[in-house]
Amino acid sequence: MSDDIHEVFAVAYASHARKRSENYIFGDPHDEMTSITYYVWAIKGAHGTFIVDTGFDEAAAKERGRTIVHPVGDSLKALGIEPSEVKNVVATHMHWDHAGNHDLFPNARYHIQDEEMAYATGRCMCHKMLRVPFGEADVHAMVRKVFAYRCEFHNGSEELAPGISVHKIGGHSKGLQCVRVKTQRGPVVVASDCCHLYSHMDEGRVFPITYSVGDTLEGYKTLQKLAGGSRQHVVPGHDPEVVKRYPAAKPGLENWIVRLDVEPTG
Repeated sequence: MSDDIHEVFAVAYASHARKRSENYIFGDPHDEMTSITYYVWAIKGAHGTFIVDTGFDEAAAKERGRTIVHPVGDSLKALGIEPSEVKNVVATHMHWDHAGNHDLFPNARYHIQDEEMAYATGRCMCHKMLRVPFGEADVHAMVRKVFAYRCEFHNGSEELAPGISVHKIGGHSKGLQCVRVKTQRGPVVVASDCCHLYSHMDEGRVFPITYSVGDTLEGYKTLQKLAGGSRQHVVPGHDPEVVKRYPAAKPGLENWIVRLDVEPTG
């Protein structure tokens, strides 16, 4: 296999039941209960393992009323990844559900956009509404990593390794980035919260927590361009359908850890 072709995995570790209307600005006429799934992502290839986002731990789950099904560390070990051996973590943004588990990757460098770090530590955090999705402890932990020389900052689009690149999208958070990965089925875009659900991109709708509605909507176009124009190559950040549409990484991991570098089955 070429050294720029990678395997990509979505790891579902937690869930949260909520009304469907809570997922969209202006709500939704359907008032039934639904759920969102929380993921981290793993990229495997010739250049090592890259983890995308770090999820949250049990303490944060209790504080925010979420349910952890499989702790992130245990999930990665089920995939054959030892967290202490991971050298690179991509922080798509600093929201609490993507930036916890501060000590899980003690030997990793964290890749983050300049604008996200400035946003999470700057004047916007003086506004309660903008601060809601951020955890103070998570931001402090990232600052400590900066002072420990464990952060690598990016400004826009940049290649991290052959076949792996980050791209600033913004919108949901001011410095939000996605990850584009070259795979055997073409470019796969790990959207994280650049697109929470398939329906957001399909219907041109926006999740209620957002810094910029305009940047979010324009971001959907960018995601599809990065994916070669294919909706099937964009992986949203919280849709329960992801683990239903893609095959398990191996037997026994169904609806838990799925492969994104192969064609979806549904």
